[in-house]
Order: sequence, then C-alpha cells, then structure tokens
Amino acid sequence: MIGQQRNRTGLYLLFLGLLLSGGHPLSAQAVGMINDPNGFQNLTWGATLTERPELEVTRAGPHVNEFQLRSATPSYAGTPVESVHFLTVDGQFARVTIRYQGDDRHTQILSYLEQQFGSLDRIPGQMLRGLNQQYTWRGRETEISLTYHANTARGFIFIDSRTLAPRFNDRVNDSAE
Repeated sequence: MIGQQRNRTGLYLLFLGLLLSGGHPLSAQAVGMINDPNGFQNLTWGATLTERPELEVTRAGPHVNEFQLRSATPSYAGTPVESVHFLTVDGQFARVTIRYQGDDRHTQILSYLEQQFGSLDRIPGQMLRGLNQQYTWRGRETEISLTYHANTARGFIFIDSRTLAPRFNDRVNDSAE
C-alpha cells in the first residue's frame, strides 16, 4: 500500500514537472531585445579590427584574434570594468567580452542593460537575486548574456553576433589554440 502511494506521488510529481517545463521552453529564458545594436559601440558585426588604431592585438591565432583598447581605461555603460575584449573569427568582428567586479557595478550595468535592451521582469521565474545570476537579451543580430557570481562579486558579459559567434566553435580546436 505504501509502495503504491509512493509510486502515485512520484508519477504525479513527474507529470507536474513535465507539464510545467513544457510551458516554459529553454528558449523562453531570453528576453526579446529592443534596440538591437548590431555590434558594439561604433563597430558593426563583421568589421575588420586589424586596421583600427585604437585597438591592439592581445592574443593572435590562426582563426581567432583578441583585441583591447590601447589607451583607454576599460568601461561599459559609463561604469569602470576590469576588461573589455573584442574578438574576431576569420578576421570578422564577432564578440565582446567584459569582466567586472563589485555589487555596485553589477547593479549599474544590469540597470543599463534593462534600459537599453528590455526589462527582465517580463519572464516568469527570471532570477533577480541568488548566488549565480544569468540574464540574456536576444535580438535579431545580437545576443547579450550576463552572468554574475554573487559569492565572488564577479560579472561577465558576452555580446555576440548571432551569425558570426557560432563560428568560434568551428574554429577553435580541442587544444583551444
């Protein structure tokens, strides 16, 4: 009798889980982006970065190159950050990675992203607090992902070309060279 009751409870919980997850597919975790920037600052996706005098190569590879600003103190959305890196794949600008630290900076950056690209409160279950926070804005040309680790107060932003960034997977071999 007890075994049958456990079976029913287990089946009920499994059915309930399937029902709830079916109503919220994984792709619904991203907020639809308003104001797709089609690049970053004054650079459009696909641009050549090697001839930009304000950028210098920090890591060169056969297919993937990384750049940073030569002289400017890194910032994003008017907030000082640890680093801003521009990445190309096969010579085409495809990604920006930004690293920052601090709860105050996280709050400023998250507020800017919501103002520019869309509010987060539209998605049921979106986590606004917690040890690991992750947010995504998806536009037609651009995807922005922010991950924040509250226990270390470190944040990471990836701003990607939706058509070019997937080529990183094709171009980076198993040894990550």
